[in-house]
Amino acid sequence: MDYRSRYPAFIRMLSRLIDLFLVCGGVCVLTLIFANAVLRGAAGFDLAWSLEVTAFLLLWLTFLGCAAAEARGAHMRVTEVVTYLVPDRLKPALEFVISVTIIVILISLIYQGFQIAQHTWAQKTTVLYWPVGLLYASLPAGMALTFIFHLANMVFDIRDGFTSSRDPFRKSNDPDWEDFE
Repeated sequence: MDYRSRYPAFIRMLSRLIDLFLVCGGVCVLTLIFANAVLRGAAGFDLAWSLEVTAFLLLWLTFLGCAAAEARGAHMRVTEVVTYLVPDRLKPALEFVISVTIIVILISLIYQGFQIAQHTWAQKTTVLYWPVGLLYASLPAGMALTFIFHLANMVFDIRDGFTSSRDPFRKSNDPDWEDFE
């Protein structure tokens, strides 16, 4: 279920800014890779700085993409075991336990990512002399945004009693699924 329409204005704006960054960053990555390939093939040289910029963008796009997916409720789930083995009355409790586990993992990733970024901040990249910690800062930044979206989603799920139209343990989230059984 896409939660974004239910978000307060600030969180909805944050989601839109992330989406905008993902689109612009993706276009930049494609442009840089294409231009570098053309220059290498046609002129016999490449832009060394473009490799660093592309690496930075790809890492930031990856972790911010995680936050964008969380805002949409689009992270992959394997639900077959739960669907067939867990009684319906226990599914809300299981969903709550899973959400709390995700929160613990996100907090751990934020903390560890911050530690890594902090320890590598003094190192510089070889071409642009950017702090390497800026590269590693993508992990705690992306996970912090994912955490914000996950908390908001969890509040909606708790408020709805985990019985909203998004049942994570259905065979499909498509209401017409029964037509194909």
